[in-house]
Amino acid sequence: MFFQTLFTGSLEAVVIIDMSWNRMGVELNGLKEDMPGTSWDVQPHMNHEAMPILVPTPIKPPPVQMEHPNAIVHPHLPQPQHSLLSAPYMEPELTPEMIQHGWRKYWSKRESRPYFWNKLTGESLWEMPTMKPQFDPVTDPLGICGPGAPSAQPGLQLGMKRRSSEECVGSPAPKRMALSGPWDLDVPTNVVIYERTPLNIPHPHPIVEVFRCNLANKLRSCFQELCHSRESINAPKDCFNRWLMERKVIDTGTDPLLPSSCSPEISDCMYREVINDIPIKLVRPKFTGDARKQLSRYAESAKKLIESRNASPESRKIVMWNVEDTFNWLRRTVGSSFDDFQDRLAHLREQCQPHLTETVKESIEGICLKIYHLSSDYAKKIKDKHLEILREQGVPEPNYNSVMTNSRKVWCYPVQFSTLCPRLPQVDFLNDRDQTHLRFQGETLVINTQYLHKLDFLYRMSCFDDRKMEYFLTRVWMLLKRYNTYLGGSHSTQTSLPVTVMECLNKEFGVTFECFASPLNCYFKQYCSAFPDIDSYFGSRGPILELKAVSGSFAANPPYSEELMEAAVNHFERLLAESTEPLSFIVFIPEWRDPAPQALLKLEASPFKRKQVVVPNFEHEYRHGFQHILPKSELNLKCAHGTVVVWLQNNNGFHQWGPIEDRVEALLESFRPGRERERDRQELLSPPRTTNVSGPGAQDVPHTPTTQPHVIVANQPTQEKVVS
Repeated sequence: MFFQTLFTGSLEAVVIIDMSWNRMGVELNGLKEDMPGTSWDVQPHMNHEAMPILVPTPIKPPPVQMEHPNAIVHPHLPQPQHSLLSAPYMEPELTPEMIQHGWRKYWSKRESRPYFWNKLTGESLWEMPTMKPQFDPVTDPLGICGPGAPSAQPGLQLGMKRRSSEECVGSPAPKRMALSGPWDLDVPTNVVIYERTPLNIPHPHPIVEVFRCNLANKLRSCFQELCHSRESINAPKDCFNRWLMERKVIDTGTDPLLPSSCSPEISDCMYREVINDIPIKLVRPKFTGDARKQLSRYAESAKKLIESRNASPESRKIVMWNVEDTFNWLRRTVGSSFDDFQDRLAHLREQCQPHLTETVKESIEGICLKIYHLSSDYAKKIKDKHLEILREQGVPEPNYNSVMTNSRKVWCYPVQFSTLCPRLPQVDFLNDRDQTHLRFQGETLVINTQYLHKLDFLYRMSCFDDRKMEYFLTRVWMLLKRYNTYLGGSHSTQTSLPVTVMECLNKEFGVTFECFASPLNCYFKQYCSAFPDIDSYFGSRGPILELKAVSGSFAANPPYSEELMEAAVNHFERLLAESTEPLSFIVFIPEWRDPAPQALLKLEASPFKRKQVVVPNFEHEYRHGFQHILPKSELNLKCAHGTVVVWLQNNNGFHQWGPIEDRVEALLESFRPGRERERDRQELLSPPRTTNVSGPGAQDVPHTPTTQPHVIVANQPTQEKVVS
């Protein structure tokens, strides 16, 4: 606790900041009012009884000098109204020349002070406008030889801030215009959670991040080499990514990327996917000739495997007999159809696969164990290197085992650190048209400038230990490096719902929170992500499996990991069973039926299921997982599988956001391919009006000054691609 007294004439304000991570209050003349911090907006219609839904910044911000010379306040606390300052307020008057040029003076009820509006140009100013000096365009075309512009009237004391109402207690919520793009970062939250423990791990460091990512890439290459050398197959596509997700569901280690403390050590996900590719990877052929070749290759590979391994006599006998029978059938069969070859392959696989699995089981388990043990060793090396950097800079070692239990309810807020951040090295950057290049230690990473502006917005809203933006580019570089390593060139785990779908979810079902997102592909500024350490600087609420939600409306589009999807469904059902307040989860998962994953079966049998619909394959689109580096013409991906949409809601959530027919129809319509392009085209044809038009028959409507967006998006036609 710390106290600071502000003296403003006859007013004495005692500002009290509670550093217990969940409350901030202001006392004025004995009257106490609670208020949320400016970084977390909440929806006004949510009402929670006896619930301290207040989250202050845990880092003490630098004091800011007010207009009054004897008063300083902190930027997250409300400021006194200008009328309360001890200095007299002198209202400026417009000269006849200014009135002739269209300037008018109006009174702002929100700000309780005058502002100036030009009816000819639509310009709004808080300060007294100044007239440009007259000059001769022939002798002085630049106007630099004439007298200077007249200064404002003496004694005029006006605030430097354009929108002081954002920091006032009693004023209405201001209209803020965030940067434009495929997101809506102005949507306030309606999610209430239980207060959580701050992170007790070191802050990310770029040198450590380079070391971690090099070891992760080395581990990925080792997995490929083991599959090729031991089983003569390539590593299953995206298997390593799904292994990381599956391990993190049960991992209790401290490294954010590599698993280091899991039980059991053998991954079911990795074991299952490698076994499915033994003896060869099967695909659905397009032509009859391809079906015949695949049958022949499977039989030859099965024979080679059973002869080269230490298989039991019974397994060897059965496999060899079925292989020889298949070869005889191929020799004497002429003109067989596509279905005949596929049926024969299914029969051969049914007879041989159990014996092949038993033969290679020990070898596959050895691959899984080796990868896990290497990951644990790498995680220990990363931790030692990180602690070494902290000791060099005099930062104490964090207490990884400290736990704080708390049952207080708060509005959802970004993950915070309880540890100190060491000094971070600088990153070089270069703007190249629509992209920005960031370079550290000779490695250059690229991001679209529009998405860099998005990260800048999220960083200013959520990061409290770097108000001067000294580490912004460094942390953006670490973010890009982490996700590049995690994805490994595959975008499938980061595909996101179309913008039109997210708009519909927010409008029709009150969704304000994404359960599976990242700073690069999030639509709302409230989201959960995979890496709380680096994503927290950009607004992440941490992993969804650690979020203890009480109320709110969520959208869940999980990555295609069966273990992660099942764990998420179990977590949603547990939250719904424990909460009596409005709580809703709209889940989007692929329609896989052969075989159906456990997550889909649990969703269909859930007691909280209110409705289920299916969006057919090739009739909807997703956004590319690399949308932050691709041009806009390559973002849309046709989905090759159906998508199941399931509403999980408790009774209060169903009454408030229930899937009635009109809402569901609007959601299905938002999935229609081309809706996003139509939306962008409509914005181009009918841009929002930014100025008022004066003329005969037109009525001038003054408006108070607003902050203009600093990014303008040029919409382009898009092309269609397919994602499976």
